Amino acid sequence: MQIIDNFNFAGKKAIVRVDFNVPLNKETGAVSDDTRIRGALPTIKKILADGGSVILMSHMGRPKQNPDPKFSLKQIISAVEERVGQTIQFAEDCANAEAQAAALKPGEILLLENLRFYEEEEGKPRGEFETEEAKKEAKKALKPKQKEFAKKLASYADVYVNDAFGTAHRAHGSTAVIAEFFAEENKMFGYLINSELIAMDKVLKDAQAPFTAIMGGAKVSDKILIIENLLDRVQNLIIGGGMTYTFIKAQGGEIGNSLCEADKLDLALEILEKAKAKGVNVYIPTDAVNADKFAADAETCVSKTDETPAGWMGLDIADETIATFSEVIANSKTVLWNGPMGVFEMEKFAKGTTAIAHAVAQATANGAFSLIGGGDSVAAINKNKLADKVSYVSTGGGAMLEYMEGKVLPGIEAIRGC
Repeated sequence: MQIIDNFNFAGKKAIVRVDFNVPLNKETGAVSDDTRIRGALPTIKKILADGGSVILMSHMGRPKQNPDPKFSLKQIISAVEERVGQTIQFAEDCANAEAQAAALKPGEILLLENLRFYEEEEGKPRGEFETEEAKKEAKKALKPKQKEFAKKLASYADVYVNDAFGTAHRAHGSTAVIAEFFAEENKMFGYLINSELIAMDKVLKDAQAPFTAIMGGAKVSDKILIIENLLDRVQNLIIGGGMTYTFIKAQGGEIGNSLCEADKLDLALEILEKAKAKGVNVYIPTDAVNADKFAADAETCVSKTDETPAGWMGLDIADETIATFSEVIANSKTVLWNGPMGVFEMEKFAKGTTAIAHAVAQATANGAFSLIGGGDSVAAINKNKLADKVSYVSTGGGAMLEYMEGKVLPGIEAIRGC
């Protein structure tokens, strides 16, 4: 497998898959968070410093037509220019940019219009279908077109660099299919994907014990695969968030109006049994901050999680649980955190998630390796200004989850073969 550090881009055109699906201010249209743009800078600068030219390609949102001004990457040109420190050329049509790509000189950057303006990018047909069979046939017919689309993109450049970890779990034209048109020595990961894989492999394959996984969020069903994959690796499993109450209910507790997946009670018990058989310590919240309604101005009370009053719902962990979880984290050498402890978007129910964020940061300061992944966990770390106090913050929500579940990601397999 080719390594970006070992490659000389002098005189080469590199087509780079980045993830510039950035949030925009609804009123001004300006980029409101340029984290993803900044994440791509090391790769872009390496290519330019070597004397190569860069063709950037990305998606934005979920457009249903071509073109769709609401999702045009033209809106982010100034933000990219500000970060790279030079003028960016723009191709109005990503599938018809041959002339602009051919004219690109060393040291120059060309940004292609939104890849998803073409249904060939996702390989997913648009429109309404009368039957599932008709939809399947349309998808099948789209496959060769997706290949042609990827071949066209590949024709713009000498080298392919994938630096969009957030889309690596999708078998899209620009993330997986395009790699088929480059020799092994001319396709590679960028610095961002490299760092993601190093961080995740450190947790999955080289974790120092005690290894603690903190799993939060609403549903057990969303996390079952990652939990099962981690049971062979962790010493401690901390459960938080809404899925707490599926475990509590499964064990006979009173949960009031708290969120619960009634069809997953047996699954929750199975997880507890598997953990016990493997010697994994499972920590489930013992007390909670309850609300009389799901609202920022709700009345609150504290109770044991298995004694939630009728009509009330648990929306955050309380002091006893915070102390227990914080102690487990403090004694850990490896920490993986995915999912909040409560409805931290509401200030009344943010204390538990904030406390866990600080506990992870403190453990990191004491020598633990910490990996944070999943939109809400990342948001909690950023909200508390602790991103630089943990070992690694992943940029890929769904991609990170699938990698941690042990799945093969098409965008990764396309380059490293596994």
